[in-house]
Amino acid sequence: MKQSFADYVSRGLRPSWSLRLSIFLSMLLFDFTTHDRQIFAQSVILPMPRLTTIMPMGGQLGTTVEVKISGEYLDGTRSLMFSDPRLIVEPVTDSSGNAIPDRFRVTIPDKSEVGSLEARVHTRLGVSTPRVFTLSDLPEVTQEAPSIRMEDAMPLEVPSVCNAYMPARSICYYQMECKEGQRLLIECAAKEIESKLNAVLIVADEQGRDLVVQRRGDYIDFSVPHDGRYYIKIHELTFKGGNEFFFRLKVREANEENLSSPPSGVLAVNAFSWPPSGLPHSAKETEREPNDDYAKPQQIELPCDLIGNFAKAADVDLFQFEGKKGEAWWVEVGSERLGCPTDVAVLVQRVLSTEEGVAYEDVIELNDIPSPVKVSTNHYAYDGPPYNAGSPDVLGEIKLPEDGTYVLRLVDLFGGTRSDPRNLYRLVIRQAKPDFSVVGWAMHMELRNGDRNAVSKPIALRNGSTMPLEVVVLRRDGFDEPIELFLENLPDGVTAAGVHLSKGENRGILLVTADEGAPAGFSEAKFVARAESQGQTIERQGKLASMAWPVKDHWQEIPAPRLLQSVVVSVSGEEVSPLSIRSQERKTWEVIEGEKLIIPLIHFRRSEFSSTLVNTRAFGKGLERFEAEIPIDSDHSELTIDLKAHPLPPGRHTIALYGGVVTKYQYYTESIAIAEKELKKLQDRQSELEKQNKPASVAATEIQQQTESSDQETVDRLVKEIKNQIVAAEREVKRCVDRAKAKDIVDIVVSEPIELQVIAKVKP
Repeated sequence: MKQSFADYVSRGLRPSWSLRLSIFLSMLLFDFTTHDRQIFAQSVILPMPRLTTIMPMGGQLGTTVEVKISGEYLDGTRSLMFSDPRLIVEPVTDSSGNAIPDRFRVTIPDKSEVGSLEARVHTRLGVSTPRVFTLSDLPEVTQEAPSIRMEDAMPLEVPSVCNAYMPARSICYYQMECKEGQRLLIECAAKEIESKLNAVLIVADEQGRDLVVQRRGDYIDFSVPHDGRYYIKIHELTFKGGNEFFFRLKVREANEENLSSPPSGVLAVNAFSWPPSGLPHSAKETEREPNDDYAKPQQIELPCDLIGNFAKAADVDLFQFEGKKGEAWWVEVGSERLGCPTDVAVLVQRVLSTEEGVAYEDVIELNDIPSPVKVSTNHYAYDGPPYNAGSPDVLGEIKLPEDGTYVLRLVDLFGGTRSDPRNLYRLVIRQAKPDFSVVGWAMHMELRNGDRNAVSKPIALRNGSTMPLEVVVLRRDGFDEPIELFLENLPDGVTAAGVHLSKGENRGILLVTADEGAPAGFSEAKFVARAESQGQTIERQGKLASMAWPVKDHWQEIPAPRLLQSVVVSVSGEEVSPLSIRSQERKTWEVIEGEKLIIPLIHFRRSEFSSTLVNTRAFGKGLERFEAEIPIDSDHSELTIDLKAHPLPPGRHTIALYGGVVTKYQYYTESIAIAEKELKKLQDRQSELEKQNKPASVAATEIQQQTESSDQETVDRLVKEIKNQIVAAEREVKRCVDRAKAKDIVDIVVSEPIELQVIAKVKP
């Protein structure tokens, strides 16, 4: 089978010279325009606030923990906030009472719920992307320094949770004292809390010899053979490491409840379509073993709602039911969308009686829920969204060909060698209940050939900017009615143009705009979809997805998109978009079907640009092939839309222009003054301690009086601390100066939405 270059890279293989040469030559032969060559060399998209780590990654109910955060463009941090507003957050201050920007004290109420929350940072650029923060009911500790030698193994109590990170090319060691007969559940949470760690988890004896090894990121169910000391060893599968390779090591007594409960954490994007609307929290029936033999299938009646699991390797679950000719039933299975590493397949067979005995005739096989839209293939160039709304779960219709007995065969295609009672599934067999689910994400646009970005984008708007959200609908049980989508409860000065999806349509673009004068602020928005079906209004809550990590080159790192718990929209209030484009009049523009429409545009230019034109395309159904050049060396231009070349049907339409422009960008120039002010304060304090023409003993006496201490060592330490702080402050000033230098960067320019009313042409 032919392999692509990206296939080799993703598998960690070295492609042949011929393959690499062909890729290289194709790049050389590609006909770039001058504008394309300029963009190719630049960074893509303006800075956005991203929270990448929070340590510790969780806390115990009823306690207060001090957390340290890090990320990208978190300057001007105003607050740390959580998706559960009951958590109380206070800044940590230094000895002078000044808030430390990356430190917060978090108080967790004892009445909070165990599980995963989202933490975000409110910055001068808006609200950041989230990071998972887990609440537990176990004692928690944070490891200050990794224990990378067995003799330095960190002691662990049972039960407890240890928050830590994995250094590169290392193994972390932990020790615990155990009693014979103890049964321990040992878990290393990593992927479910958005870590980059692919954990290898090992239990070893007192000599460090491996007893149990788990390389798939699963738990270890360990029965202690005799009294003594045991070691837990953790390392990254390929021995990578760093602050982004964090984990939560949990040790507790094992019981049937926690052995069969799936771990909580982030969910894949496709979880947006689960559960079906109206599904009870608990299933009516439970799978009963043994049911893996055709001679002893589990008897069920339709409709059916059943909970089960793939508890043993190569598990096959068989369910038998009676049916009538012509009956139509919809089968939906949730498993991977519950957070389980499964791939469900369903086979429905008709039971036949023959002279040779019982035979089984295949009726239909159901396997995978396809994405409503084409997704990126993760190859050389961006060719679709890097978010997959499809799933290896099952959703499909079965039509019974005859009266008789039928068997439904349910398997996990990934479960051939894996025994894990936490791999749950929910089997629902129902008559058609037409419905839909909605998900959206900040749209990525290819601004250069070979763009391999998959960047996490919070809805953090600069004033005067518009952000497009790509929205996708999964229609179930034959639902094909029109759908209206809205983003409501927005911050002051922020508006969202609604989306109309026509009959059977699955994709649209929702445009969110921040007015130039909008004040800094944020809100938890309501993403909602409404439709009419059989005389009733259906309203469904939409969900948002984002990248867990900003990936600048998906040849080097596979993107990891995930579903968000909430939709947070923010506006900077400080930074303004380098270029804003809108119609001269904010009104609905009318045009007769098939004629031309000329719309005067205004350009708000707030930066320098490397070109005088922006090549734009258009969002809007029917305008997929529309292109226009916008002169950005002027404050005005005209947009001409020829409805004969781009026919739009009568009715209301929302459009917007979009394109890429190379602009000079300076990041947070105010930070230089802030850093210089802090440096001046330290220098002034140093001057007070080292007054001219005073002997060191006199200066020391003054310090002693100020600190009310007669300890000369304390005085010397304070003097040394101030010198070290000055050195750090000088570095910070230099960093701010370098960062604030004007740099070429590609800005994604999206115009304000423009409303059109196409009037039907009167026929002669």
